[in-house]
Amino acid sequence: MDQWHNREHKITASFSKDIKEMKKTLDIILKDCDDVVKKEFTSANDSSKKIILCYIDGMVIRNMLEESIIRPFLEEDNADLTRKQDWLDTLFNEIIETADVKESDDLDALFEAILGGDTALFVDGYEKGLIISSKGFPIRSVSEPKSEVVLRGSKDSFNENLRTNTALIRRRIKDTRLKVKQKKVGLRSRTNIAIIYMEDLVEPGLVERIESQIEDIVIDGILDNGMLEHLLEKKPLSPFPQCQHTERPDKTASGLLEGRVAIVVDNSPSVLLLPVTIHCFFQASDDYYNRFYVASFERFLRYVGAFLSIGLPGLYVALFNFHTEVLPTSLVLSFASARLGVPFPVVIELLLMELAFELLREAGVRMPGQMGNTIGVVGGLIVGQTAVEAGLVSTIVVIVVSLTAIASFSIPNESFTSAFRLLKFVIIGTCAIWGIYGFFIGILGVLIHLCSLNSYGIPYLMPSVSSGIMDSNTKKDYIMKWPIRSMVERPIFTRRGARTRMRNKGGKK
Repeated sequence: MDQWHNREHKITASFSKDIKEMKKTLDIILKDCDDVVKKEFTSANDSSKKIILCYIDGMVIRNMLEESIIRPFLEEDNADLTRKQDWLDTLFNEIIETADVKESDDLDALFEAILGGDTALFVDGYEKGLIISSKGFPIRSVSEPKSEVVLRGSKDSFNENLRTNTALIRRRIKDTRLKVKQKKVGLRSRTNIAIIYMEDLVEPGLVERIESQIEDIVIDGILDNGMLEHLLEKKPLSPFPQCQHTERPDKTASGLLEGRVAIVVDNSPSVLLLPVTIHCFFQASDDYYNRFYVASFERFLRYVGAFLSIGLPGLYVALFNFHTEVLPTSLVLSFASARLGVPFPVVIELLLMELAFELLREAGVRMPGQMGNTIGVVGGLIVGQTAVEAGLVSTIVVIVVSLTAIASFSIPNESFTSAFRLLKFVIIGTCAIWGIYGFFIGILGVLIHLCSLNSYGIPYLMPSVSSGIMDSNTKKDYIMKWPIRSMVERPIFTRRGARTRMRNKGGKK
């Protein structure tokens, strides 16, 4: 029978009161799992008291097991314990010297705990086991963000450990209304996922909708939040991301305080934030730490950079091939002299340089450390200069391609930048066919597509569209950022009736 008929793999074996039978069951289920440790212990004072510890070597804190479980069990004076009716209860409450312990009569839960880094303890004479929290697998320490670098603000970032990531968020929001719901996804990976939200700020029904989507996912494994992002997207064929991912705890905390939901995936060094609008991708963390006029100027530059990164190459093709009359004569003559001896048409010339720069960018990302930066900078200079000297491309094209690349780097979100990197080739194609009309057709097509997107009921272009259902104060954190004391209302993500986030001591806004 097809394994997909069963949503989850269930252990067919059952508990046995006999410790020897239980050990045989462990040997059968965990056959050829040489990294699993199954150790039996017998009390020195009472040979009838036997336990089995089962854990995965390298995923537990062995010192904790030895000091908090094995040593107390072997050294405990069992003279008084024989008079106790329930020895498992005594073991649970009096012998084991660790707080995070729970009973379970579900063999599936016990094996899931073992594979997750915990320790299972089986007791002779009982059809129950104990799950002891002992996770100690290697994790990367909290380090500085790599892709969201800021000049001002915190320097910590998420790592691959789910509990570390939730703790970084809890550290910033010390409120009992911050809720963390944990789920598991993946028939084989059993990946832990935490859904985090502010109970009094999130829109009613949003968390339940996200939970329903996650519970409906049937897949072998989720290895990164990027896989989960694609499964949650309403329009997966769109080049624009419909979830915002960030590696910064302060940005995540800020999103939660706006009524958004954060999804933390174990083994992933970033967090998903949703709902999202297109303008969320232009916001950087240090926008809120710098002076408002500096932040406004920088944010304006990002919008200009986004336009240049998608439209500048196509606009150059349209003007040079079809509409040179709109350019000054001196500029046309300069362009023409620069192209003397170039054997390719403008479109082919531009595409060759764009593809070369994209290859250099990809090579720079894949190369380790400082070598990657060197490849990107030096490679770009060498390729551009040698191509011009060889007469394959003109200097104008090198300038256009370089300016386009620089403009794309101004966008502070890598996944959002990727959409512009792809769509610029579409704009180049429409401009090569229809000239300046093709430029406007391409831009209009992108805008129509953006208008069709929404994220959990929030239009993707908010507040550029549908502004009538929004408070006017929302636009104070838009292309231009107003001073923080003026931003007294939370954005559209927050539930109605809870959008006031700042008051003076007298209770006035």
